[in-house]
Amino acid sequence: MAGSPRVRVLFEEGKIAARNDDLARRIAAAEPKDLLVVAVLKGSFMFAADLIRALHRVGLSPQVEFIHLSSYRAGTRSSGRVEILRDVESDVRDRDILLIDDILESGRTLVFAKDLLAARGARRVLTAVLLEKPGKRAVEIKADFVGFACPDVFVVGYGMDAGHRYRELPFVGVVDHKDAEPDLFGGA
Repeated sequence: MAGSPRVRVLFEEGKIAARNDDLARRIAAAEPKDLLVVAVLKGSFMFAADLIRALHRVGLSPQVEFIHLSSYRAGTRSSGRVEILRDVESDVRDRDILLIDDILESGRTLVFAKDLLAARGARRVLTAVLLEKPGKRAVEIKADFVGFACPDVFVVGYGMDAGHRYRELPFVGVVDHKDAEPDLFGGA
């Protein structure tokens, strides 16, 4: 690799931070009871951490759990089948759940997780996503809280990756495919 591929900024760090504060106020206005935040790993980890801190600043004290689901594995396209790689450990019965994911695209992962938590007796399952790609749904779902509408491009950064790279970026961006390694994007 001659140099690092360029990443074009789509949503910059400051704009994401401001949006997280706004989302936290809107979530608090929904008056969640006995709130349990469930972050969907791996892609949502940065968004979840920042949103949880924003929830604290607006007076909420959620407990935090993680669920690791995958429909992508190492690829850039969903397989259409969702697998539980790590499940939540807490009892969700009669609790309000805030399910946090990085991106709502096909909707399969979010529907799977929401249905799973509801079937386990959650009082209410609210959903928050950093990015939403309208028009890409394979299943019927609408997120309760959306950070940004996203164009139909493969995004990286702010926890999201391509071949386990770029998660560390403090912004959401698009890799310049002409600079990328062919195996990251299926032959770029």
